[in-house]
Amino acid sequence: MAGGGATLAHALCPLSARHSQNTGTILRLAACLGVPVDVIGPMGFDMTDKALKRAALDYLAHVDLERHESFAAFERVRQARRSRLILLTTHGETAYTDFAFRTGDTLLLGRESAGVPQAVHDLADARLRIPIQPGLRSLNVALAAAMVLGEALRQTGMRPPSP
Repeated sequence: MAGGGATLAHALCPLSARHSQNTGTILRLAACLGVPVDVIGPMGFDMTDKALKRAALDYLAHVDLERHESFAAFERVRQARRSRLILLTTHGETAYTDFAFRTGDTLLLGRESAGVPQAVHDLADARLRIPIQPGLRSLNVALAAAMVLGEALRQTGMRPPSP
C-alpha cells in the first residue's frame, strides 16, 4: 500500500488530474526518489496500466502506486495512516520553505486549471504556496511537486540511498 511502509514516507497525490503527461512526470519523480503515489480519481484520462506506462515510460514498474476512485476513498486511507494532508495551492497561507515537514506527510496536488474543491481545501492540515513573481498564475503542477517534495525530503533527511 502506498505511503504505509515505503522507503520514504511522503506521498504525492494528484487529485483529478487532466493531463497524463503531468501524472507521468510525477510518477517518474516518485520512482526516482522512492516516494509512494496515491492517484485520486476521477481522472481526465485513461488510468489503465497501459496508459500509465505510456506516460511514465519504464518508470511505472518502480512506483509504489495506489489508486483511489474518489477523494472520499483516499481520505479514509489517509486518516488510517494518520498522515497530515499538505495541500499545494496558489491560495496557501505559508510558503513551502517556511513550513516544517514531518515524516509521513501527504502532499496533495490539485488540477492546474482549478486547484481542488473548497471542501478538500478546508480539510487540509496545511496549505502551502510557492512564491512566484507578481502577475503570474502558477507553476506546472509536476514542477511544483518536485520543488516541494525536495524540500520535504531535505527537511526530514529522507533521501534515497546514494549509488
